Amino acid sequence: MKTFCGRANPTTGALDSVEESEEYDYHQEIARSCFADMLHDHDRNKKYYRGIRAAVARVKARGERVIILDIGTGTGLLSMMAVTAGADFCYAVEVFKPMAEAAQRIVEKNGFSEKIKIINKHSTDVTVGPDGDMQMKANVLITELFDTELIGEGALPSYEHAHHNLVQEACEAVPHRATVYAQLVESELLWSWAQLQPVEVEGARLVPPPAMGLCAGAHSVCDIQLSQVSPRSFTPLGPLCTMFSVDFSKPVSSAFQSHTSQFVARSGGRAQVVLSWWDLDMDPSGSVVCTMAPSWTYPQPKMAPWRDHWMQSVYFLPSESRVTEGEELGLTVCHDDYSLWYGLQSRRDSQTEAPPPRPCCTCQAHLVWTRPRFGELNDGRRTESYVSALRSVLMGDSVCLGVSDGSLLPVFARMIGAKKVLSSVLEANSMEGGVELLEIRPEQLTSKDLGGEQISVLMGEPCFSSSLLPWHSLFFWYCRTALAGLLRPNATILPRSATLHMVAVEFQDLWRIRAPCGTCEGFNVSPMDEMKSLDFRESREAEPHPLWEYPCRALTRSTGVMTFDFTQRVPQQPISSQGSLPLIRKGRCHGVALWMEYHLTADITVSAGLIGPVSEQGECEWSRHRKQGVYFLRSPWDSSDGAAVSYSFTFEPSTGDIKMDFSVEPQ
Repeated sequence: MKTFCGRANPTTGALDSVEESEEYDYHQEIARSCFADMLHDHDRNKKYYRGIRAAVARVKARGERVIILDIGTGTGLLSMMAVTAGADFCYAVEVFKPMAEAAQRIVEKNGFSEKIKIINKHSTDVTVGPDGDMQMKANVLITELFDTELIGEGALPSYEHAHHNLVQEACEAVPHRATVYAQLVESELLWSWAQLQPVEVEGARLVPPPAMGLCAGAHSVCDIQLSQVSPRSFTPLGPLCTMFSVDFSKPVSSAFQSHTSQFVARSGGRAQVVLSWWDLDMDPSGSVVCTMAPSWTYPQPKMAPWRDHWMQSVYFLPSESRVTEGEELGLTVCHDDYSLWYGLQSRRDSQTEAPPPRPCCTCQAHLVWTRPRFGELNDGRRTESYVSALRSVLMGDSVCLGVSDGSLLPVFARMIGAKKVLSSVLEANSMEGGVELLEIRPEQLTSKDLGGEQISVLMGEPCFSSSLLPWHSLFFWYCRTALAGLLRPNATILPRSATLHMVAVEFQDLWRIRAPCGTCEGFNVSPMDEMKSLDFRESREAEPHPLWEYPCRALTRSTGVMTFDFTQRVPQQPISSQGSLPLIRKGRCHGVALWMEYHLTADITVSAGLIGPVSEQGECEWSRHRKQGVYFLRSPWDSSDGAAVSYSFTFEPSTGDIKMDFSVEPQ
């Protein structure tokens, strides 16, 4: 049965009715999940396998039957490893129904049905006893309940319940323990993602309001591919600290805890950011270690395993503080059942001070702006482009309207010469009047709302919190169309146009998230590839990724494929574009990267994608502020002389969608 669902259209702003199948949410979850990434993580898989074999051997050496409890079994891979290692029986728990069904098919396909029972429940709902889900308690606990922050998927409550209800005392556990590490650093780059910085405009210094400067920010972790943050972008102020460990073979508590690591500052600077990651010891001796450490900690960085399901964490201190070389410091980490946060004290204070409270945004900005958005607003070069563009179009009688979420453009316009301002940001800078905040949708604006005046400058970055893909910013175009009756005949639109760009690429690692699974560590997991969900609509369209975190090589030149003229209204008829790009470099073409470039004026352009020329080898430098679109080819293409990427785009004005298709063909 199909259902009509309401969907807010991020491009047109309209509420659309979309016909979806009854399994729509399942399709979404599978298509967006990291299951394929985990199955392709050979380092993770082989170390789990070694840990499982060792745990099974230890139980057998005691003369006991080996009963496994596998919580969060996913595809059933770890359960099959356990049975292959000699386990007598395995209870595999998976709460997500489509994955539980897939696991059942995979277990059957590999001939383990008699020794593996799939339980489609949350582990805290599993029962033990003659009529229960498990006939007896397990003596080996296997789990994969971790996220980038280690405990963010509820690992601690699940372990806590399992030890009380589902496993025997002194059970074996794989992994055996986890250890969290952290390092205090100064980083202008990373700190720009946490706080709005002062900016110079027309000789005046624009500073954030005091409430924003005093705000501790959002408490949620910033998880990124830290390997792509160059060590030149930060200064370590202390050593890598061991913060705490969790022994999973013993009862675990999900209650609040704090741990302090004391150290001597190795250099002076501004304490701003904590970099953190964790290791898994798969056995009690710690001889089998799966580490999340970034590649630059390795003697040979290229030997570091790549994974996207577990990355590294960046935590922002509530406020920056000055430390001096040789100063004795205490770095404290606190955690509840789902999250971590950090605080810094002098060693003397760390002995007596209460643990740092969980950060909480009090200025509202951290609830509105994402961390990349903070970085974008703090990008001085980008700001100068917009200020230069505004300077070239504003006049003394300009009536300006800004259409963007959380934008500073109206503030800049006032500083350059707009008439009236009403904003807490301006209030902090001793400016009165000039910008009036209108809490009304553009299509609902009337001449009365504008004080009877017409708009002479319509401006936007454009940036909207609802945007996921690059072309969702075309919402600005729809706003401009809705406001056409309020514009002066010679009104300036800034940006005047936008161009959708593309380049065919070879990914260093990102291709793994969409690659077929086939056989994994000797087990047939092909039912994952056969799942209808992996062929669902969203997996056949572009998806958003921050490409600065995922290195790739350009195999074609980059080119603009569609231009949208904001000086005109959104057309009634579709816009189409076709063509082909020859492959100019050898490599494996995994897909196409897509982004928007905004033409503020005839000679000022801001790119939300490539921000520098492509090197001779095809290396790309991407904007850190916006996500780009990625269209994965159904099958990668090994490029050779004479091949080309054919493309077809159609922009449908009624829906705001851009339909696209790509193929690689020999010429």
